[in-house]
Amino acid sequence: MDSPASTARTGGIAVAMALVAVYLIWGSTYLGIRFALEGGWPPLLMAGIRFIVAGGAFYAFLRWRGVPAPTRAQWPTLVAMAVMLLGLGNALVCVAEQTVDSGLAAVAVASAPLWMALFAALRGDRPTRVEWVGLAIGFVGVVWLNAGSAALAASKTGLVALMVATVAWAFGSIWSRGRDLPSPFMSAAAQMLAGGMLITAAGWVLGERFDGMPTLKGTLSVAYLASFGSIVAFSAYIWLLHNVRPALAGSYAYVNPAIAVLLGAWLARERFSTGELAAMGVILLGVVAINLAKARRPRPPVPAKAGA
Repeated sequence: MDSPASTARTGGIAVAMALVAVYLIWGSTYLGIRFALEGGWPPLLMAGIRFIVAGGAFYAFLRWRGVPAPTRAQWPTLVAMAVMLLGLGNALVCVAEQTVDSGLAAVAVASAPLWMALFAALRGDRPTRVEWVGLAIGFVGVVWLNAGSAALAASKTGLVALMVATVAWAFGSIWSRGRDLPSPFMSAAAQMLAGGMLITAAGWVLGERFDGMPTLKGTLSVAYLASFGSIVAFSAYIWLLHNVRPALAGSYAYVNPAIAVLLGAWLARERFSTGELAAMGVILLGVVAINLAKARRPRPPVPAKAGA
């Protein structure tokens, strides 16, 4: 039998590996989206096909492992979540990255925890004083970035797309709490499958077509997004939610932008002004304050199981 120390070391390694996967892979997906767009993939068709492939493969694997399929009553909720989280939350980021650098897109999306805290407050989950301070700081950074960034100011479509994407992701995340859903992995697979079909249909209706054969680099980027971004990193995140405190699992929100900015500067030669970098720092400071405040909240008592 393994000793407690050995078990702790194994658990610590697993947590570290899961965090590295979420930090690096999700932080790199913004650059992957940019490379896919530059490689001839239309934004909505790219996002839709990515999720159909990832969701279909994940769904088939889970069913093969005996995981129950969603019930008829659960599918409407899953489709609604797919619309908010993937159809608006992710697909519009792909639309925005046609005119906005990947690093700036990542920072804009990093403000999602601010909106989530606000929507949670509207549902009755009153923020603590530190969380209110974090909200105020973060929203100052959001306004500063949107008003002072030359790239965002020059791209009204990209700005609107990023704002709608971030708010939709945050609202969908809060709206889904407490609803009847299948197991976390099956929920993710079903959402990707439904969202992929809806996004692909939307792209086709809006006139997106392939002008020619996408480049190898673009196609490999889509394959990376589908496999590592949609399956590996998401699975690692779900595992973290069940094994570490939520604040640690959610720390990707202020690590991903840094990874995205560094990768964008290194591999795509993206450049940022001093004002943009300062605004990014203010946003991330607000997100960190909110996560630290949540980590200090006392956990609700766990109800005793029947017969325990």
